[in-house]
Amino acid sequence: MRNNIGVSVEHVQCRAGAYADSVTLMQVTARAQAVSGVRAAMIAMATELNLALLTDLGMTAPPDAGQHDLLVAITADDGAALSKALEVVDGALAARPPGSQDGGAAGQAVRPRTTSSAIARSGAGVALVSVPGRFAFAEAADALSRGCDVMIFSDNVPVDQEVALKDMAAERGLLVMGPDCGTAIVGGVGLGFANAVRSGPVGVVAASGTGAQQLTCLLDLAGVGCSAVLGLGGRDLSAAVGGRSARAALEAIDEDPATEFIVLVSKPPAPEVAATLRHYAGTLSKPVHFALVGPGEPDLTDAAETVLRTVGALVPDWPHWTPRPGSRRRAGGALKGLFSGGTLCDEATVIATQRIGGRHAMTDFGADELTQGRPHPMIDQRLRLDHLAADAEDPATAVIMLDCVLGYGAHPDPAADLTPAIAAARARSDVEVVVSLVGTHADPQGLAAQAAAFTAAGAHVFASNAQGARFACDLLGGRL
Repeated sequence: MRNNIGVSVEHVQCRAGAYADSVTLMQVTARAQAVSGVRAAMIAMATELNLALLTDLGMTAPPDAGQHDLLVAITADDGAALSKALEVVDGALAARPPGSQDGGAAGQAVRPRTTSSAIARSGAGVALVSVPGRFAFAEAADALSRGCDVMIFSDNVPVDQEVALKDMAAERGLLVMGPDCGTAIVGGVGLGFANAVRSGPVGVVAASGTGAQQLTCLLDLAGVGCSAVLGLGGRDLSAAVGGRSARAALEAIDEDPATEFIVLVSKPPAPEVAATLRHYAGTLSKPVHFALVGPGEPDLTDAAETVLRTVGALVPDWPHWTPRPGSRRRAGGALKGLFSGGTLCDEATVIATQRIGGRHAMTDFGADELTQGRPHPMIDQRLRLDHLAADAEDPATAVIMLDCVLGYGAHPDPAADLTPAIAAARARSDVEVVVSLVGTHADPQGLAAQAAAFTAAGAHVFASNAQGARFACDLLGGRL
């Protein structure tokens, strides 16, 4: 510990041999950063990348730090804040399921130290790989060799390794979801970032995490559920990967007796890959709808409505919530988009380009280059909050749009973080705020409660990202 008198208190520690997956560490970091008086926190494995990021934060790791050590680094205003943050970190890391503790005391199970030993104990199923990208190949290959399907949450995995893993899976009749697969629902269990959606007849194959979340949440709001959501990773439909997992996932869902209709969600694929998959989809026993986000394509809300009509369900008026007092409808100016979901950002960009031309700037804060050394914005809002304040002060900004994605793994109460900043922005200027709220009534955060908090802060809230984007654009032109 170092005490910079009058400046801050700093704690940097490496815990030898300790480990937690990256999702857990992002959540723990966010909890530590939320402690009053904490200036910066980083709870991560001591990889070369994370050690470099620690240096960027102005802290230095112990000289003997190794990649298998857990790095706990916190800078706080004073010792009390630091102590509280360390209590939060220790409490979160100690919260393990019964029987998962380390150690050899009587009656305690020793945690498995390898993927193979874990599978040997539990049996084959779905292995979730959430380690630094350069280590993901070995863990995923180990799981495949033991007969497990694999979901790779890790990003920054070389494309040749992705192809090799998917070829290995094909040889064994298995499925690789990912790399960079953030969302899946298998056997009714959500993996990664997933919403509490009801069971039903629609199977989803997705090369887009937030795209799948938007689609499944809209279906749920219309009373239609999903049999499964199988993620692919964002590169699967590229020319380099060739839709390897898409074919396997389509086949698996087609064989599922609970599935009546299949949707493939993706950003625009390589044309030759799309053509091949469309041909393959035509050989399946169940109809497949392609929902591709991009110029000239229907948006995800249109895709949800197509699914509802196909399965014989009514298309509802999608929920939206209006603040009081009403909009000031400022004409002119620019639209600034602050997104945590890449596909939601892409969809809003396509709509804004068509509707208002170049009068917009959209940022995906979940992009790899903006999440290095910090939790994903679905967990930690701080970077978006900084930009929200700056954009609201910019006289060129007329409307700010942001998304808020609910569900398991996401921030437990995102409105609590975002609404004070929204209210402050509206109090300081005449900027309008539009929120795309992706979630279901069964999500742990509560869709209605989150919407009420946002409208109380003066934001317009839409369950449909596409409808929210159109509304935000029309605010600029005074078309409302």
